[in-house]
Amino acid sequence: MNNELMFSSKTDMWATPQDFFDKLNEQYNFTLDVCATPENAKCNKFYTKDDDGLAQDWKGVCWMNPPYGRGIKHWIKKAYDESRKGAVVVCLIPSRTDTIYWHEYVMKGEITFIKGRLKFGDAKNAAPFP
Repeated sequence: MNNELMFSSKTDMWATPQDFFDKLNEQYNFTLDVCATPENAKCNKFYTKDDDGLAQDWKGVCWMNPPYGRGIKHWIKKAYDESRKGAVVVCLIPSRTDTIYWHEYVMKGEITFIKGRLKFGDAKNAAPFP
């Protein structure tokens, strides 16, 4: 992965570190990756940009590592709405506690903070955000 691109505002895609996902998957047994590419999907069943995960029903135990740009609020709201319908949704998102979506949706769920910062994809450096 191009680190210069990854740590710029030119991309909002941050590939989930496999070892981090594997530990969570041991606990949750994910059945659906709601926001993936064919190259980075973490589950056998997944939605790509072409599938438009925001327009789909989410069932089972869902993994969500959404694009971290301005549209993240739509993914957070969708995760909240689908959880109210019975899906279990685990989200890997930046800790942006000053945002409206954080207070309207994230605070209504269970929150686990990660100590330190993750290294996404095959990056040599940690993410520039908590």
